[in-house]
Amino acid sequence: MAGTPRAGIIPVTPFQQNCTLIWSDETKVGAVVDPGGDLDRIEAAIRDQGITIEKILLTHGHIDHAGGADELRERLGVPIEGPHEADRYLLDSLPETGANYGLEGARAVTPDRWLAEGDSVSVGDLAFDILHAPGHSPGSVVFVSRDARFALVGDVVFKGSVGRTDLPGGNHDQLIRAIKEKVLPLGDDIAFIPGHGPTSTLGEERMTNPFLQE
Repeated sequence: MAGTPRAGIIPVTPFQQNCTLIWSDETKVGAVVDPGGDLDRIEAAIRDQGITIEKILLTHGHIDHAGGADELRERLGVPIEGPHEADRYLLDSLPETGANYGLEGARAVTPDRWLAEGDSVSVGDLAFDILHAPGHSPGSVVFVSRDARFALVGDVVFKGSVGRTDLPGGNHDQLIRAIKEKVLPLGDDIAFIPGHGPTSTLGEERMTNPFLQE
């Protein structure tokens, strides 16, 4: 019997990235998704919710999503899963990227498990399928709970927008193709938490997102 997922958003870094706690309402076992920084705030939120963190999940390798992952892994003593290995170069260069943006303390990250299309990830009694959705970054992945009709999409798609593709490794056509061919077919009723900004549903974005109308 699959658990009932709960989620809490903790905006972190000057980029106001949606670090997300996901956990099972039944077991209180969960994961931290995209700990870009502000680790003390993340740990305070974990304590406030009374949950046990089992792993760290990364949607992709950009600094605002992954900059705090290696230190948080050390603090919590848990593994990191994701993103796709195509983002290895981004994770390797996090210290330099952090310095360029004035974000101190970012460490290079090597996940304990790279993720690929068709993989699955468990968080306690929750299960997520993995979609490889490149375009914003080469190794971006989407975590989908088909049972709960819920997804964590990183910077692939936002409410009213899509991920920027002007960073190294970005490709706009590839991103739109991934959204239209992999993400939207999951179903209009899928609610999602993006890497920035408010939550939405795939149906709302399919009908109103200007980037998906052409």
